[in-house]
Amino acid sequence: MLYAYVLFGLVALVSWLVQANFQSKFKKYSKIALPSGMTGRDVAIKMLRDNGITDVQVISTAGQLTDHYNPTDKTVNLSENVYGSNSVAAAAIAAHECGHAVQHATAYAPLQLRSKLVPVVNFASNWMQWVLLAGILMVQSFPQLLLAGIVLFAITTLFSFVTLPVEIDASRRALVWLNGAGITSYDTHDQAKDALKTAAYTYVVAALGSLATLVYYIMIFTSGNRR
Repeated sequence: MLYAYVLFGLVALVSWLVQANFQSKFKKYSKIALPSGMTGRDVAIKMLRDNGITDVQVISTAGQLTDHYNPTDKTVNLSENVYGSNSVAAAAIAAHECGHAVQHATAYAPLQLRSKLVPVVNFASNWMQWVLLAGILMVQSFPQLLLAGIVLFAITTLFSFVTLPVEIDASRRALVWLNGAGITSYDTHDQAKDALKTAAYTYVVAALGSLATLVYYIMIFTSGNRR
């Protein structure tokens, strides 16, 4: 069990470092203006129009780094410091979220799979912490309860890995469009690429962290059954 704790600690440390690095990069590139002066809102609207998408709205949402695409109501939601900013970071994030809208419009298979998993993941997320806690406490008398918790947690882990190609592809679409549309220059394109690459690492670490936690619970289950 000791090496499981060590693995868990290492993943947590790496996750913190990657998240801190992303926030540092975002802050850095938020201070560099696009040559065109376009805001995140402008970039989003242009990318949608260039891809023939006219039924998606671009709106501002409260918070920091709360940017997301909502396929249910077809809205690109940009945080306040992205929506009205003309920085490289704002352009990269806005284009990334529009990349999801393009995925939706073109029926990108991994996005469709992730969307189908959402209700199942929501159910698993609501119950797994309580089932896992009760399962750990009763692992010797009722191990099946912990096993049920492990299955619920495995669903969320699967979702984390399904998310990876969706996010990576959205960034790829964003960078191709930013370059092709002339939104970024030679220098700012590399900066936008660096920002999105750093953001992608957060999803990779999150998926690996979820997998490490899953292995941890499995080890508790197997060790409990051996007693």
